[in-house]
Amino acid sequence: MPKIYDTIENKLKEGLNKTLENAKRANFCIGYFNLRGWRQLYQQVDNLSGDYLSEKYEDDTKYHCRVLIGMQRQPVQILEDNFSTDERSVLDNSKAIEFKKKLAKELRELLIIGTPNNEDEKALRKLSRQIKTGKVIVKLHLAHPLHAKLYLSIREDYNSPVIGFVGSSNLTFSGISSQGELNVDVVEQDAADKLAKWYQNRWDDRWSIDISKELTEILDDSWAGEKEIPPYYIYLKTAYHLASEARAGMTEFSLSKRFQKELFPYQASAVKVAAHHLHKRGGVIIGDVVGIGKTITATALAKIFEDDFFLETLIICPKNLVTMWEDYAHKYQLRAKVMSVTKYKINLEMNEDSVW
Repeated sequence: MPKIYDTIENKLKEGLNKTLENAKRANFCIGYFNLRGWRQLYQQVDNLSGDYLSEKYEDDTKYHCRVLIGMQRQPVQILEDNFSTDERSVLDNSKAIEFKKKLAKELRELLIIGTPNNEDEKALRKLSRQIKTGKVIVKLHLAHPLHAKLYLSIREDYNSPVIGFVGSSNLTFSGISSQGELNVDVVEQDAADKLAKWYQNRWDDRWSIDISKELTEILDDSWAGEKEIPPYYIYLKTAYHLASEARAGMTEFSLSKRFQKELFPYQASAVKVAAHHLHKRGGVIIGDVVGIGKTITATALAKIFEDDFFLETLIICPKNLVTMWEDYAHKYQLRAKVMSVTKYKINLEMNEDSVW
């Protein structure tokens, strides 16, 4: 009786890895290939010797693992093809190249989803080396939409040289380890032989195109690549992330019309960045040398919060600056009360409910 792998009670990842322990070679046919899904199997694939060859199941290509990816298409594309009578829709070399580029673009985008970690990096680097050494060969099947999910383990075993797994699990992280799927193992040899023949026919199809080179280029150019990154690029990335909040402030807030004409560009940028921090954290410090324009910058900042959040401003300053701040408040029509530090302290000592 076949064993059911639903990735809930029985995880396909565990069944595959256990079977591959005694295998010499492996053949995978999947509709969808997530490069991070390779992390679940790459160690067992790397342990395959590739030294067993049976004319009954495969050609004389020296490999450890073959991966055949079915072309995934959107439902609207399938409908358009079914109703199309355009002879130009017939697959040719130019379209095959176009599909290869499309898949390469999709795989490249998949690599930037999520937070990279050491295990992902290790698995992807291993995949790149496995492809470069010929241990792993990857093809894209273009003859027709192929959504099959088939995993074959080729073993040097007289009674059961082939063990298969058939079901709904793609070679993705969730497909073989977490989300609800339905798969069964195929150990009866007549059925396993037929599955191996079915796989070989599609592998040998004219429109099953080798994309191994494209995959290694994607991997080597990604964050998982082994080439050294110049320090200048690291500096740029660090600066980019450190400036993320500054960029947010530049787009999040707008200056009052009055200040748009009076502020220098560096002052206008400082106001927007300060507004972001004040709004997010409830406070901000504007600090610079004398003569840079801290006073007008702070005034413009207060005006933003007056206009956007209908707030009033309390300005606490040394006694000798009270007149200057009152002039600023009057000039820019700022709803504000100016108070010396001494008077503010006296009000606090008198426990007044309000300093206004």
